[in-house]
Amino acid sequence: MDVLMPQLGETVAEGKIVKWFKSAGDAVKPGDNLFEIETDKTSMEVPATSAGTLTDIRFQVGEVAKVGAVVAVIADGSAPAATAAKPATAPAPAQVSLAPIAAALQQVAQAAPKPRSEPLDPFREVRTPERNYGPARLPGGAVATPLARRLAGERGIDLSRVSGSGPHGRIVARDVESAAPAAPARAMASGATAAQVKALYEGTAYEEVPLDAMRATIAARLTEAKQTIPHFYLSADLEIDRLIALREEANAAAPKGADGEPAFKLSLNDFIIKAWAVALQRVPAANAAFAQDRILRFTRSDIGVAVALDGGLIVPVLRNAEAKSLTAISAEVRDLAARGRDKKLMPNEYQGGASAISNLGMYGVREFAAIINPPHATLLAVGAARRAPVETADGGVKFVSQMTVTLSCDHRVVDGALGAQLLAAFKELIEKPVTALV
Repeated sequence: MDVLMPQLGETVAEGKIVKWFKSAGDAVKPGDNLFEIETDKTSMEVPATSAGTLTDIRFQVGEVAKVGAVVAVIADGSAPAATAAKPATAPAPAQVSLAPIAAALQQVAQAAPKPRSEPLDPFREVRTPERNYGPARLPGGAVATPLARRLAGERGIDLSRVSGSGPHGRIVARDVESAAPAAPARAMASGATAAQVKALYEGTAYEEVPLDAMRATIAARLTEAKQTIPHFYLSADLEIDRLIALREEANAAAPKGADGEPAFKLSLNDFIIKAWAVALQRVPAANAAFAQDRILRFTRSDIGVAVALDGGLIVPVLRNAEAKSLTAISAEVRDLAARGRDKKLMPNEYQGGASAISNLGMYGVREFAAIINPPHATLLAVGAARRAPVETADGGVKFVSQMTVTLSCDHRVVDGALGAQLLAAFKELIEKPVTALV
């Protein structure tokens, strides 16, 4: 049985082998860990799904394999493996037994479709049995592969009008490509080449740092997001004296454990996540994602929380945040952040979500505007708390604790008035924090 490189998410095209738990010749049984892989976002151990003998390892530690590539072979113990090592004195059967196979392979190659004119990854259409990232069934019973759905979205093609040429009538990429030409408006500018940029700095000392998988993915996704999403931004100053007082009171009341340490320690970010989740419930039209020819409106608030990593970031998703307690939010965010930094998150833990929060307040950043993480329709950027003078009702001046937030909106989903309603709901919840808890 061929062991394939699994696909860990729609946007993952390859993985790096970081460890083998078995060696060639070892017996394996279902559930035994075979190898560990690392992608730009996560790492995971891949188990065997059948019993037998590991006869061939085709990718060594440190090598990168495309999704769907055969990384190893497990032979059934009932029959000798074709790939097992043979004694040096054994006669070579290739000259007499492989000719029919070579002829058959030549016929298959002649009948195969010609390569695509654009550099698409053919492995994106491979469906692995271990993961449910395969083709989706469309209205009317048609089935389309993930790559076909992505191409159709980019070209504005209605898949219900496309006939499938794949197995059992499945719609594959070539069907979408032949349905209509790519929309030129979707093309993204690539900018200057590396050679052109380096030519500008001739005679200047510098160090070249090649992009790793994470940074390359971030560069591609954020370029696409900025070029294809019509962003607009709304900012507001929030008074947070009540929020700070509530946090201090809650932490002071935390029970002590056997070691004398408090059972929990809430951060301002925990309150922000809770308030943002409740605000999306109060303005449900903004609790949404853009899906090309439709808008998806969600019943629960799944909030992504940006976590900084060495050389990049990841956005794990806190599910059903509006229904969670502050202590539950605090514990879950800490766990997701820790496993995110160790690249131990599963794809379902950082994919999806309705909106996201990026907080740079701990770095002293006063305010900033963030790029939306598609397919989200909104992203809340949170700045640092500070003391600021404000005018009182009687014309005097007082100092308050203040925080500036900036809401990034996808204008295809959230109009200016709707974004303002959402930000106003969040402001009220932060300035009257008890209302977020009832």
